[in-house]
Amino acid sequence: MREPLPEWPMFGMADDVRPALSQAQQRNLPVALATLTSVEGGGPRPPGTQMAFAQGIVSGYFSGGCVESDVADHAFACLEDGAPRRLVYGAGSPWPDIQLLCGARIEIFVERVPPDDPALLELLAAHQARRPVVWVSDGTRRQCAAAPTGWDGAVVQAYEPTPRLVVFGADPTALAIAQLGAQAGMETTLVRPKGPQSPPPIAGIAYRRDAPAQALAAIGTDAWTAIAIATHNLDLDREALAAALPSDAGYVGLLGARKRLPERLAPLRAAGFSEARLQQLHAPIGLDIGGKAPWEVALSVIGEITALRHARLAEEPRKATPKRETA
Repeated sequence: MREPLPEWPMFGMADDVRPALSQAQQRNLPVALATLTSVEGGGPRPPGTQMAFAQGIVSGYFSGGCVESDVADHAFACLEDGAPRRLVYGAGSPWPDIQLLCGARIEIFVERVPPDDPALLELLAAHQARRPVVWVSDGTRRQCAAAPTGWDGAVVQAYEPTPRLVVFGADPTALAIAQLGAQAGMETTLVRPKGPQSPPPIAGIAYRRDAPAQALAAIGTDAWTAIAIATHNLDLDREALAAALPSDAGYVGLLGARKRLPERLAPLRAAGFSEARLQQLHAPIGLDIGGKAPWEVALSVIGEITALRHARLAEEPRKATPKRETA
């Protein structure tokens, strides 16, 4: 008999199941991976949303209602017998007593993944190396690679590197941006050149004291990296911009008044930075929500980074769908 789900669903705060998959693999536990493959009529979560279940482990959520508990029953049954399942809730469901309040119809695919499965090991290795990969599975046969070959009836799920956030600064606004970024699931590093030896008392963030160029070189940047420059120091802002703009970071934002932007960018133009790259700078940083308190600025910054990420994903959909065999 499975353990009941916790009364407070903190497990649903995590949107990425890969840490849970890694935890199960390290404990040599099989995991039931549940993937939302279809949503009709609207719903709280999009196709591709996942949950993971193992002994003592649960991560993710689909509806916030009674669906999770029933999915957990099927997931632990799947762990017992190894047979994949396709679950339907809403119209056409064999469980009419389980209704989604939004009136949607959803389909969920559940599969048992052993801890030594090659596809799982590749998924976790890619996660550590920040490589995007695609998972293809019908519950008995699965692949994980940059461009796997699919087959009829298989579910396809794309995985991107975890969003990364680098914050330059030391004041309450920079601390709020870093803390909110970490709480939002970003791999977050606060950089305070020549700062104190002890890190800030914020859970879940890394801390560096070196110069901007050295810090970014050590952290690493890629298309999934966002850089927020919030130092309130003109020289340090310019140094951080000079290191951030040529990097591979997908987002670079600068805190400060719009009227002071020309003097901040003038040395970069003189140094030969292209106008096209300067135009990609988000300055003033963040969405315009009207507030200037530290948490309000942090909300606007994380909101802008998140909005741009979802806009990109909308252009390149990541739906988990059954894949047809190609000729």
